Amino acid sequence: MRLANVSHLIDYMYWVDHRLLTAAARMRDEQFTAHTDVTPRDLRATLVHELDVEWSWRLSLQGRTFAELEAEGDLRPENYPSLKAVRDHWKRDEAAMRKWLASMTDEQVAAEVTPSLSDTALPLWQYLVHIVFHAAQQAGGRRDVADARRSFAGRAWLPGMGLDHSLRSTSGSGVEAAQ
Repeated sequence: MRLANVSHLIDYMYWVDHRLLTAAARMRDEQFTAHTDVTPRDLRATLVHELDVEWSWRLSLQGRTFAELEAEGDLRPENYPSLKAVRDHWKRDEAAMRKWLASMTDEQVAAEVTPSLSDTALPLWQYLVHIVFHAAQQAGGRRDVADARRSFAGRAWLPGMGLDHSLRSTSGSGVEAAQ
């Protein structure tokens, strides 16, 4: 897999992330933290969990040791009192991911890595795709963000297959138009 392919999938992941955050913004505060019988987490905890996965795996793939990640600790829902706090951290993490991807080559994406969160050497692109698939799984399991999923109706699943118009912007990050 080439860098352009991985970047395309990451663009899609952030497009979905932004749509979910937009759908969450339409909820009342008590809905954001309300427990549900659909998943073991409330929406805030689900969003923080997904942010934690994207953040911690990126850091691990960039060379942070397990001890360093453990010292920083997992991201915890109670440290995000509002959707704005989640959105602000996600925005910083997305910028860091995009900056890192922009510094890569096809050869680096194809090279085997053994991140601190795994003991298995795999091509970097496989770990990046894992992050994307995790995000899709988290988004798909939330009934309370059905608004965002319904907004996909009648559209192709991947950018470049009918969604390019909503993924392009003048700043180049690819998600502003979906916000």
